Amino acid sequence: MYLMKRTYLSVLNVVLLAWGLTFCQVYAQPDKFTEKDAAGMNYALYPKSMNQLQWKADEAQFSWVDDQYLLSGRPQDTIVDTLLSLSKLNQWITEINSDSLSRMPFIQWEGQHTARIQVKEQVYRIFFDQQKLQQIALFPKEAQNKRWNPQGDAVAFTVDNNLFLLQNNELIQLTDEPDGVLCGQTVHRNEFGINGGLFWSPDGKKIAYYRMDERMVAIYPIVDVDTPMAELKQERYPMAGMTSHEVKLYVYDIEAEITTSMQTEGPADQYLTSVTWHPDSKSIYIGILNRGQDHLQMVRYEIQNGKKLDLIFEENDEKYVEPQFPLYFLPDGSGQFVWLSERDGYRHAYLYDSKGKLIKQLTKGNWVITNILGFDPKGSQMFFTSTRESPLERHLYKVSIRNQQVEKISRVKGTHRGLLSPDGRYLLDVYSNREQPSMSWLLDTKQRHDRKLAQAENPLSEYQVGEMELFSIPASDGTPLYCRLIKPVDFDPNKKYPVIVYVYGGPHAQLITESWMGGANFYLNSLAQQGYAVFTLDNRGSANRGKAFEQIIHRRLGQIELEDQLQGIEYLKNLPWIDATRIGVDGWSYGGFMSISLKLNYPDVFKVAVAGGPVTDWKWYEIMYGERYMDTPQENPSGYEQSSLINQAQKLEGKLLIIHGDMDPVVVWQHSLRFVKACVKAGKQLDYFVYPGHEHNVRGADRAHLIKKISTYFNEFL
Repeated sequence: MYLMKRTYLSVLNVVLLAWGLTFCQVYAQPDKFTEKDAAGMNYALYPKSMNQLQWKADEAQFSWVDDQYLLSGRPQDTIVDTLLSLSKLNQWITEINSDSLSRMPFIQWEGQHTARIQVKEQVYRIFFDQQKLQQIALFPKEAQNKRWNPQGDAVAFTVDNNLFLLQNNELIQLTDEPDGVLCGQTVHRNEFGINGGLFWSPDGKKIAYYRMDERMVAIYPIVDVDTPMAELKQERYPMAGMTSHEVKLYVYDIEAEITTSMQTEGPADQYLTSVTWHPDSKSIYIGILNRGQDHLQMVRYEIQNGKKLDLIFEENDEKYVEPQFPLYFLPDGSGQFVWLSERDGYRHAYLYDSKGKLIKQLTKGNWVITNILGFDPKGSQMFFTSTRESPLERHLYKVSIRNQQVEKISRVKGTHRGLLSPDGRYLLDVYSNREQPSMSWLLDTKQRHDRKLAQAENPLSEYQVGEMELFSIPASDGTPLYCRLIKPVDFDPNKKYPVIVYVYGGPHAQLITESWMGGANFYLNSLAQQGYAVFTLDNRGSANRGKAFEQIIHRRLGQIELEDQLQGIEYLKNLPWIDATRIGVDGWSYGGFMSISLKLNYPDVFKVAVAGGPVTDWKWYEIMYGERYMDTPQENPSGYEQSSLINQAQKLEGKLLIIHGDMDPVVVWQHSLRFVKACVKAGKQLDYFVYPGHEHNVRGADRAHLIKKISTYFNEFL
């Protein structure tokens, strides 16, 4: 419930209070999860938080949405202002002859008194001081990848494979490319921290964009069976060792109406990453990563002619360099910037001048920075989140640019997410831990005064939930491996219980955290309600533990990971209440690869296995990810041979269920089909289920069907 003064109270709440009733008394809740609950489709099970919590633009005032109201508060007092109601917004919208809304749309603040909202293809500006609404843009229905000019009303977006600009209600087509050439979209299959293909300059007068030529990439056929005649959808899929796409970066000058190509040197199939504008909008930085992914060059280019200005710095690694972030420029006008690198073994912050001279390393230690939150206006302090307290937690910190002194700002254990105020004086801190579903605090960055804003009640208080433990066990080399164990509901230490191991095990993932439910989901807790112990271990190769921990799997996927998972099994076998004859394993994607690998290599340990969307041979996976961790099949034939599950199909014993979406563009259907074929050839029986029309996971209403499919399989055979 909110702990600040409210300015309104709903009629329904008033009536219920008058009767002496609460929502929980009116509506009795079940004590176990339904299949829809387990699939995450019941939003009542999620902790309530301050929806759309954010700072208003250019001032230390924050806003959030509560039900049908847009509210705001100030750090200095506890007064809550109602800025807008949904009924008032609908009144304005219907006056413009648009359909009314059932809930408050996302609010994008532009200034102290103005904000932007989008309703379908229409964009409106709200003038809070004038209490009016104005339509400012109308998108084509096909518009995607929208990026707004930070200094005005212009917006860039894509339609199909081309780039468009909408300015002053004038639609301008910036590119006219043939099929197979994409502009303004994410490239390199979303690797290297890339989540978009459009980059506005700080002054709003130019826009940089990716141009990706895929015409040389092999086409993978994906069949859509939902049409009367099955329709072929062509996915350009660059498999490891094969021909990759070619990417360039272009800049369009709006005033001059000129497009300039940045003259990046090197092989056509290299990667362009970490695109960052210089604050003066006259130059741009591009991280150029070779296809082997072991050499990164950060280069600055002049916008006017696209020529190379400076080689800012280089990074090399015998295994791989993995840029994930842009440059972070200090706001003091000095041109100095912060770069995040793992060069000393952990992801830390390094301060450079604009020419590429390393000034100093700002942070050090056996922990990693997970995010940069920003700077104070003078650029004297940098705010960030990191694992400094524990690999299981995320806390908020600041570091002095002058003397590198690090101070922890958040105080309570858990996983924290911070939003820095424009003046750098406050942080909105949203966090959770195993005891607390969600908390929102206002933190003073000088640690003078903190204030609780909201505290969520436990949405699972009426449900049966198994006792959960987080702990660590040593790997074979002594490295701590973090584990999560959910005991069966109504646990009796004198009984024996089957166990399901839920596994992922691959890079870029951490399943166990000091957060609400310990990082587990409703599905895993539903298994505990059905009488299973549910165990998860983050093996070496997973995320946020430093370079050595993550890179140990290089060129030999599926070896160290299995070794660590077996350490977890040995721990379980020593628990007197675990039935070691009834151990199952379940995983998706990399976890599907792990699940099948564990079943094939340890059939006497794992009685039942379920694998969703599994990689079965890494030579059929995409170049960027596959070649980073395995090199090419030509460079590492023995590694690919040993990790291939196709070559091990003859070892299959017992019950295995494989699940795949027939339109999966990530782990293409070929992976599981070829494994099935190998099993048939080897005379091995297995179970197989396809979700027509689904991609790399089963989402939407069908996810409840998936949950039932998996749990039923374990119930029948484990």
